[in-house]
Amino acid sequence: MQLSNNKILITGGATGIGLGLTRQFLKEGNQVIICGRRKEILEEVKSTFPALIIYTCDLEQEKDRISLFEWIKKEHPDTNVLVNNAGIQQWTNLDEDDFYEKMKKEISINIEAPLHLSHLFAKLPAIKTIMNVSSGLAFSPLVKVPVYSATKAFLHSFTLSMRKLLQPKNIEVIEIVPPALNTDLGGKGLHDEFPPVSVFIDSIFAQLREGKTTLTFGMSENISNAPPEALKGIFERMNP
Repeated sequence: MQLSNNKILITGGATGIGLGLTRQFLKEGNQVIICGRRKEILEEVKSTFPALIIYTCDLEQEKDRISLFEWIKKEHPDTNVLVNNAGIQQWTNLDEDDFYEKMKKEISINIEAPLHLSHLFAKLPAIKTIMNVSSGLAFSPLVKVPVYSATKAFLHSFTLSMRKLLQPKNIEVIEIVPPALNTDLGGKGLHDEFPPVSVFIDSIFAQLREGKTTLTFGMSENISNAPPEALKGIFERMNP
């Protein structure tokens, strides 16, 4: 992937890893579009980075995903990179009364949205790269976030298939595999002891410059390369 002179759409680009990607892609000399459901957060980020283009939508909703694509196709047809970053993480248990309703939302945002957007944007003539943000939990789940872990396992598997399926169209597919980082994913304060997003971003951009298509860091590098027997031990240590 070339790192400059792109027009890039980043879903969930106003917070967490998405914001880190937004900052770095702007720094590298790209036009960046970010979308999210909270207009005030998007406008706050744009006030810091005036060159940003923002679009308000709720990716849980199929109609909003279609509207986003139609807007891009009409207003920004030269968009050549899609970053499927938006995701939510819910700490939950099977015996909670609202478990199913909460998990439907998680599945819609973490699975249906990247699946649907990848399908739509693969038809956009300018598209050259699709990036999917999975997780180290795709390889060994954390039982406190059982459905989140499963959605990321789905996205990892789907990304491997996408890579092959889109080869005839010369669309590069890149997987970003973050470990736990100091973000508000899952709730404020839950990840405060983990590495900052900035260190992770520096690492994955160095890997992009090397031409890598699977980008890992720290724990996610170790866990994604672990053999099956080692994964059993990792699972037990993560879930005592």
